[in-house]
Amino acid sequence: EVQLVESGGGLVQPGGSLRLSCAASGFTFSSYAMSWVRQAPGKGLEWVSGINSGGGSTSYADSVKGRFTISRDNAKNTLYLQMNSLKPEDTAVYYCAKHPYNKAATDLNIDYWGKGTLVTVSS
Repeated sequence: EVQLVESGGGLVQPGGSLRLSCAASGFTFSSYAMSWVRQAPGKGLEWVSGINSGGGSTSYADSVKGRFTISRDNAKNTLYLQMNSLKPEDTAVYYCAKHPYNKAATDLNIDYWGKGTLVTVSS
C-alpha cells in the first residue's frame, strides 16, 4: 500500500522558514517523480514544485521560485521542501504527491497523495 506522510507544517511569521518532509512507503521511491502541491483556504490546487526520480532535475511555480527548494533522499525514501522568506499568501495545506512517471514533474498528473500538512504564515 502506497503511503505518503507529510510533516513539518505549523505557524510561522512572515519572512520565516519551514522545512516540510514526506515519508514514502509501499513503492520504489527512487523510480518516481514527486511533487509538492498546495491548497490555500477557499482556493483550488496549486502545483508548487516537482523533482524527477533521481533528484537531478527540479522545477518550481513562479510564485515560489527563488524562495523554496525541493529535494529528495532516495536512501531514506523521503521528499523535502525547504521554504524560506515565507509570505502570508503561502498559507495553505501542502500535499506530497507521487507521479506515475520518472521525468521532471511540472503538472498534476498524480496517482497518489498524502493527507497534507498545514502551513500558516501570519504575524
